[in-house]
Parts: sequence; C-alpha cells; structure tokens
Amino acid sequence: MQTVHQKNAKVFKALCDEKRLAILELLRSGEKCACVLINTLGMGQSAVSYHMKILCESGIVESRQEGKWTHYRLSEAGSQYALELLKQITTPDTAQEQCACG
Repeated sequence: MQTVHQKNAKVFKALCDEKRLAILELLRSGEKCACVLINTLGMGQSAVSYHMKILCESGIVESRQEGKWTHYRLSEAGSQYALELLKQITTPDTAQEQCACG
C-alpha cells in the first residue's frame, strides 16, 4: 500500500514532463483515443503508452478500452486532488513551532 507522500509524488511526477503537459492540454477538450494522441504528438505508440501509464497512475487521467484502442480523459476527481494538493503544500502553515535548540 502506498503512503500519502508516494501518492502525492505520483501527481507531481505526472506534471513535471513537457510531453505529459501537452497530453493534458489535448485532453482538456475531451476524451481522446490513443491513436489521436500518437498522431497529434508525433510520438510512437510505446512512448504514448509510457506517458499515459504515469498520468493514469497519478489519478489525473482515466482510461477505458474500446476494441484494440484505449481512450483517455481527464479525471475530475484526480484533477481536483492535484489542485488541492498544490494549494495545500504551497500555503504557509500559520502555526509556528518553537525552535528546540535554543
């Protein structure tokens, strides 16, 4: 079972690659077949599969199988989780701890 930090790291891993950001931009307009991603991005099938696996494992993207092709779409819940995570870790904690060394 993965820890919260491992889950959160998967979200940031998904967002820290320019090809995955391009894929997310394409998925903003709706569900896309892997063949569309391959043609639009000019990437091979194995490269698209690699990036889609990371995006799906992060929870930001969902997939469904239709025949031999996989279709991908943004996950509303996963996208909301990523947004809240970024907000949470970049918001200063107002509770100040006292230094124990001093």
